[in-house]
Amino acid sequence: MYPTKRSAMKNITETFGALYHPVKAFVVFQKDSPENDTYVECYDMDENGFPINAHPLSIRESTQLANALDTSDELKRNFLKPSGLMPKNVLYINPDHNGYAIWHTPKQKVDLFFVEGLGIPNGKAAIPPLLWKASRGTLQVYALEGDSNITTDTPLYHAPFFNLYENGRVCMGTVKIKIPADCLLEEFIHLWQQYFFNSFFSHTLGGRIRVNGNVIQLWQSLVGTKKQFPINFLQENGLTLKKILS
Repeated sequence: MYPTKRSAMKNITETFGALYHPVKAFVVFQKDSPENDTYVECYDMDENGFPINAHPLSIRESTQLANALDTSDELKRNFLKPSGLMPKNVLYINPDHNGYAIWHTPKQKVDLFFVEGLGIPNGKAAIPPLLWKASRGTLQVYALEGDSNITTDTPLYHAPFFNLYENGRVCMGTVKIKIPADCLLEEFIHLWQQYFFNSFFSHTLGGRIRVNGNVIQLWQSLVGTKKQFPINFLQENGLTLKKILS
């Protein structure tokens, strides 16, 4: 037997929780540049829930937004935290909200990708030991003469790759970097190395790549061969591990 309309009607308003009404809307604009400069525009909401009165985000609104989004205590517990024992190749961790990690990788063979105009085939090639410094949004890569007995006074070399500035900072081009705010250390390292090696090397920054010789001929001679990377091609950049700990 089906209930009548009268018997089916029931006052359920007491089961509702607190109602939230839209009062602000935010639109984030980001410049298409290596710096990824960001601008936030704020909208008030009218009584019908439609955005009105577009204006730059004020200090008061910024504070309100920061308080609403403040999960920093929770996120800090995981950001750059190792899932187990500290990986042996990690040299330094600064885990604050603008934190970074420094680690090194040994000489090895990896798959490299080059844009067609360089005249270098894609393929596996030997690379030197590397030292990496990364935050959630930036990456710096340096070369090492060796990967044992690294100290704060260990000299750093220019990494022999395209898409790098002279200071070691990597231009990621159109690669969309997505490092979670609660990213564990091992995943953080894996993601950055994946971003770096899975993107196409395409251009020089600052005029040239600082190696002792012709960098295009160097990679042409290494890709697809069993040759080891010639360490004598590396040039020191005047930096040490101590100088990048900031």
